[in-house]
Amino acid sequence: MANPSSEVQTLLYTTLRDDLGVAALVSGRVYDRVPRASYPAGAITAAYPYISFGPHDVIDDGADCIESGEHTFQLDCWSRAVGQVECKNIVDAVKVALHERELTLANNALVEIRVFMRRVFADPDGLTAHGIVMVTVIVEEP
Repeated sequence: MANPSSEVQTLLYTTLRDDLGVAALVSGRVYDRVPRASYPAGAITAAYPYISFGPHDVIDDGADCIESGEHTFQLDCWSRAVGQVECKNIVDAVKVALHERELTLANNALVEIRVFMRRVFADPDGLTAHGIVMVTVIVEEP
């Protein structure tokens, strides 16, 4: 049986990577672990713009003999284009790719997927626009 958290993350990753609207903006650059250089230590080597996975949490929501959970994923969108428009476009494309879509998992049952929050702001580095997309996925385990 596949771990629901891992299976949902894989689904989000492949959906975003393969979505034409998202791909047109980030060229398939969706990362679980953003590429970094060994020197200078930790410098990001990924080309902009890109999407990365942020924090993830699960609230168990089982009842009687049904195991289920509400998974919340933070997807981070990064852009170095002038202004915030490119980042806003990426955030909106992520919503279109995921919100209330009829997606399926191989080993667990995807009950619902919703984008419930989007935010774009200037990163403290002064160069980067940072977008956050919060996604909840309700999953029932067999």
